[in-house]
Amino acid sequence: MTRDMRELDYAELRDIMGEQPYPLLFATVSGAHLYGFPSRDSDVDLRGVHVLPAAEVVGLRSGPETLDRTWFENEAEVDLVTHDLAKFARLMLRRNGYVLEQVLLPLVVLSTPEHEELVSLAAGCITRWHAHHYRGFAKTQWEFFGKTGELKPLLYTFRVLLTGIHLMRTGVVQADLRELLDGAPSYLPELMAVKAEAEHGALEGPSVEVLTADVERLQAELDAAEAASQLPESAVAEPELNDLLIRVRLSQ
Repeated sequence: MTRDMRELDYAELRDIMGEQPYPLLFATVSGAHLYGFPSRDSDVDLRGVHVLPAAEVVGLRSGPETLDRTWFENEAEVDLVTHDLAKFARLMLRRNGYVLEQVLLPLVVLSTPEHEELVSLAAGCITRWHAHHYRGFAKTQWEFFGKTGELKPLLYTFRVLLTGIHLMRTGVVQADLRELLDGAPSYLPELMAVKAEAEHGALEGPSVEVLTADVERLQAELDAAEAASQLPESAVAEPELNDLLIRVRLSQ
């Protein structure tokens, strides 16, 4: 019998973390579980940070900056992607909202004191330029919806636009669509309920004309929120992230 993947077994996921070849600073759940609309048959997206020992970064032969492992558990696909701390820190200093969501948001499978340091430093990585990340992500998902007609990329489109608007207005990263419904199209909860029953279900609901108008409205709201944002132009946490990296690397 297939397990309902809307409910995750965190103890089981922590056991999976123990199979990694390098120490982990943290691992969190991303994807639909984080965004608030997992399905019975949802994939499980695990993201995190590993630490290469000093010998694998200073010699001629370097260890893997990224590890990607995919397998099936109870008939559901599980995808585990981790970056070495140096690569992850560089991504944090760019306008990459995806990695900030992994650090800051609540579905934590494994944590360490160094993870808590990353959490505290993440605020110094948030800039108004993160609007570009969410704008681009929304464009990609909207185009994918146009090709497939599937509900999943449509919900992703709305999720990333609303996350970007919220971030520009408040400076807070919030990826759970259920927490972003104020000012969102009224039909989103119904679409999320439909998505909960089938990961790749087709859209049955608002017309394409209605959806297009709402997506264009939210795109304009994101543009306006970016223009009015009081967030800084660039990240300021580089010295502290560099110090953390050196300390962690030398402790391996």
